[in-house]
Amino acid sequence: GMIRIKNEKQIDGIRKSCKLLAQLFEELLPKVKEGMSTKAIDDICVEFITRYGGKPAWYQEGFPGAACISVNEEVIHGLPSKKRILKEGDIVSLDIGINLDGYISDATRSVGIGKMSAEALHLMETTKHCLSAGIEACIAGNRIRDISTAVAAVAQREGFGIVTDFCGHGVGLDVHEDPSIPNKPHPGANPRIQSGMVLAIEPMINLGSGDVELLSDQWTIVTADRKLSSHEEHTVAVFPDHTEILTII
Repeated sequence: GMIRIKNEKQIDGIRKSCKLLAQLFEELLPKVKEGMSTKAIDDICVEFITRYGGKPAWYQEGFPGAACISVNEEVIHGLPSKKRILKEGDIVSLDIGINLDGYISDATRSVGIGKMSAEALHLMETTKHCLSAGIEACIAGNRIRDISTAVAAVAQREGFGIVTDFCGHGVGLDVHEDPSIPNKPHPGANPRIQSGMVLAIEPMINLGSGDVELLSDQWTIVTADRKLSSHEEHTVAVFPDHTEILTII
């Protein structure tokens, strides 16, 4: 497919969207508590995004929420629900995108509710390390597979499963753009990373196997073995001499 190289004006617009998203996470994460419904979390996101003149980016994908809220064995695309009440020990992945003046930001943070098991903490910590390693490999002149290799090395060293059915991707002018960024080396297309690329890097790491299934709601992706999953994601912009993480304050 066509990889869209962004100009300075476009990167400025995407950066603004990403900074707004980072600000949303700053406000939201301290509020995510035991006893709260995932719908209540989504309501906070919708209110914040619209207050600052943005639109929840997932609406344009047909998703019924501003945040994909995936708990425990849910990997991605968890539907906000009044019935889903957070409890102590839960891993909650919050995947949020903002469309601000046509520019798309995309990031995910996974948080633990209250006292967490050692294995849940280890999984969450490793997933953050996977993301950091992927971003470090994402430099002009490298190839997409260098990102995949870096992510996979961290996860495999800890004995965790890597979700391969879903990938990171280009982002910024649309929610999903080329190229795909697998979290494990893959024999497919392997474009060179170049200045002007804006990429969403997003390790999805499982306690057990990397295999996943789609639930009957036609959105929620769960681990096939129903063991825990964690997800972390940043949007980054590639420049000739550095790569900038856009979705941080």
